[in-house]
Amino acid sequence: MKFTQSIALFVIFSLYIIMGTGCTQKNCYGNNCTISPNHPTMKPYTVHGKRYYPTYVSIGDTMKGVASWYGPDFHGKQTSNCETYDMYSMTAAHKTWPMNTMVKVSCTDTGKSTVVRINDRGPFVSGRIIDLSFKAGKKLGLDSKGITPVKIEVLGFAGKIETLVKKQLPIYKQKVLLTDFAVQVGSFMDINIARSHRSKYQHVGEGYTTTIEIAKVDNMTYYRVWIRGFKSEMEAKDFIRTKSLHGAIVVRGDIGENCKRD
Repeated sequence: MKFTQSIALFVIFSLYIIMGTGCTQKNCYGNNCTISPNHPTMKPYTVHGKRYYPTYVSIGDTMKGVASWYGPDFHGKQTSNCETYDMYSMTAAHKTWPMNTMVKVSCTDTGKSTVVRINDRGPFVSGRIIDLSFKAGKKLGLDSKGITPVKIEVLGFAGKIETLVKKQLPIYKQKVLLTDFAVQVGSFMDINIARSHRSKYQHVGEGYTTTIEIAKVDNMTYYRVWIRGFKSEMEAKDFIRTKSLHGAIVVRGDIGENCKRD
């Protein structure tokens, strides 16, 4: 009898661990917070070898996927927004939407919904789009089933819900806009090769400039050749396609803390 009870407890505990924790890493920008209150965590970041680029959203934008929740293991720890995570607050983690975005989360199975504020990054599990706090997840029944299919919708920014009816603003939708995108056409460990590559792309088009961004990663120095001046991610992608720049990637144009320019 005791053996059977032990097995049952083990199974319940295992399900709790598997289903209840949707993110393996929360503070994606390091333990020492130096994030600007005006632009919190809008820099690209890397988790498990994958690069993520925070981008803009508009009122009414939606996304469908799977929601999970995270609680005791992260309670009291630092979020990617430099806040202290409180599992009893109405907050959530999203991989790319701007911090302090107000989001409505609706369970497509039951119709239940709740509103949360984005203050963290994650979940870094395939297929999942949002990681809810314990309190928010409980409103959707996640405390018992772990994950659920949802639709999420942008309601506002800076921690405030937009009150205007969308029909009153058919053209000028409020949004958080990121600009200053760039196209990386090469990354080298030899500065001379990078300079030669920069010269090759020096006159690629009016309004664009070619620079070398010097980055230190794991005590190694890389010389990255960037074409700058793109106002949107779509413009940068179109540029790569029309110029047939095989292997080029889109990056944000801001220089990180460990970078400088040649």
